[in-house]
Amino acid sequence: MAQFGSREENSYSLSSSVIANLRSYFRNSPLMHNVISQLPTMKEREQHSSILENNSEEDGVGLDESGDSLNQLEDSSSPIDVSSAISSVALKSTWDLDEMHSVSKLLSVPELEEDSSLFDQDEGSEGAVDPVAEEERSVSFQSKYIHIFPLYQDYSLQAMRDDLHRLDKRFVSELITPQYLQGLQSHLGALCNVPSSPRLHPPEATPSSPPPQPVRVTPCTLWQDLDEVKASGLLSSLTTREIRLQESMFELIGSEASYLRSLGVAVSHFHASKPLKQTLSQMEHHVLFSNIRRVRAASEKFLMDLEMRLGESVLMSQVGDIVLQHCPEFHTLYVPYVTNMMYQEALINQLLQQNRDFLYLLKKLESDPVCQRQSLKSFLVLPFQRITRVKLLLENILKLTEPDSDSVSELEKAIEAIHEIVAECDKGVRKMKRIEELVCLETLLDFGKVKSVPLVVSGRFLVHQGPMRQLTVEGTHSSRTSFISVHLHLFNDLLIISSKKDQQFMVLDHAEFPTHVRTERLKTEVLGLPPDSFLLHLSRSQTGHPTAMILVTYTRSDKEAWMKVLSGKQ
Repeated sequence: MAQFGSREENSYSLSSSVIANLRSYFRNSPLMHNVISQLPTMKEREQHSSILENNSEEDGVGLDESGDSLNQLEDSSSPIDVSSAISSVALKSTWDLDEMHSVSKLLSVPELEEDSSLFDQDEGSEGAVDPVAEEERSVSFQSKYIHIFPLYQDYSLQAMRDDLHRLDKRFVSELITPQYLQGLQSHLGALCNVPSSPRLHPPEATPSSPPPQPVRVTPCTLWQDLDEVKASGLLSSLTTREIRLQESMFELIGSEASYLRSLGVAVSHFHASKPLKQTLSQMEHHVLFSNIRRVRAASEKFLMDLEMRLGESVLMSQVGDIVLQHCPEFHTLYVPYVTNMMYQEALINQLLQQNRDFLYLLKKLESDPVCQRQSLKSFLVLPFQRITRVKLLLENILKLTEPDSDSVSELEKAIEAIHEIVAECDKGVRKMKRIEELVCLETLLDFGKVKSVPLVVSGRFLVHQGPMRQLTVEGTHSSRTSFISVHLHLFNDLLIISSKKDQQFMVLDHAEFPTHVRTERLKTEVLGLPPDSFLLHLSRSQTGHPTAMILVTYTRSDKEAWMKVLSGKQ
């Protein structure tokens, strides 16, 4: 009986009875011819890869070579997101950001349009109009509360402490982020070092950031502490529940003021710093700050409407309608911002390691008293923290609102709208991770003489990948069989079979999935094959003709996993 324990190539010498069993089982079908002919093809491929090995080091697998395939990524009508150009930074830090400009038009999140003319004209061009600056000037508003509340980094931690004091054990679960937010937080937590719960942990210290300070214990202003409320005499006529409802609505206002204060530091102190900007390319500056200026402008308009509501009557009737009114703009701004945070983080880390001028100036800016010892990273993560917090604040308001109140409907709609924004952020992060994965993988695939296919196309993502062995037979009448190491990459619409050499994948074959791919279980004991063997049919391979091959996985669980995904059952 043949032994199947080794994983080395060409290490299997099976008895002539196995060959006879195979020929009898497949009755001289094209499969047998294909199996027998595989080995010479594999050897030729290895020789070809050896010849190209030195050339590949000189020529590289640059982004320009994949430009044609990248052009198919998004519909040409989609607005450009230049921040996605930095996807390569997280993959290969040696890539030049300026070379990424062509890719930036293809790895896109449709909503981000800020400074879309950044690469078409110089910022200092005479007569150039900055739409964001125009938008900022159009809001002539000075918040009454922006200087009363601390920076949002401190506020979010202080709010957590206050919640713990206010709630008993029955309501501790209210502090836990809902399940559908966990996916987003895990994505960004891994990619951006974002704390898993923005309220539970302070921002992590970085090489460029000062040591974290203890949270100040100065209490934030409460609704019942406002002079207008005291003067109205309402406190003596309201129930405890009604006061708590007003406090929860005022917390939305106060926390937005705190958030806007921090955004102001991010924009006016970091983004507007000319010395810092001089250490960066135009693309790097745009990727680093994304659309944060527009996020600040949106926050300013939102806070203005909230304060106007409070100014109309200190006994606020509702705030859900205001949130709902601003949700379309929040969606337009927050989805691309949160999606691009992974590239912000990658760029910052690269700059801290490779740009001494940037590191020096960043430390200088962070040491300014206006930052209150908070790092740039802690300011850039605020939009993600805020959009998740708003939903929790609205849910708390809803709990304190009478069920028969007219404001319930608007509150519920606002909560659902914010939830949709967070879900879209999650979807955007997954999409960009998938695109990043495809861009990286395309640089590792060598099609050689095999007909190449564009890898990075819209809607494609990697489903499963892994190594296995392919059965080959040496010679038409030989009794010697071998198992060659191969690697499969299965995408949602494509299967690529290759042999791995160093870090490159030399493509052997590919087929459209699932249209031209199917599997078949084999009677391995009867055929004398390893128990984890199965038959892979390609009804139309890259040659245009049908082909088939016997593949062997390394474990039983691997076999079942591959049989499942190759059958389209995911």
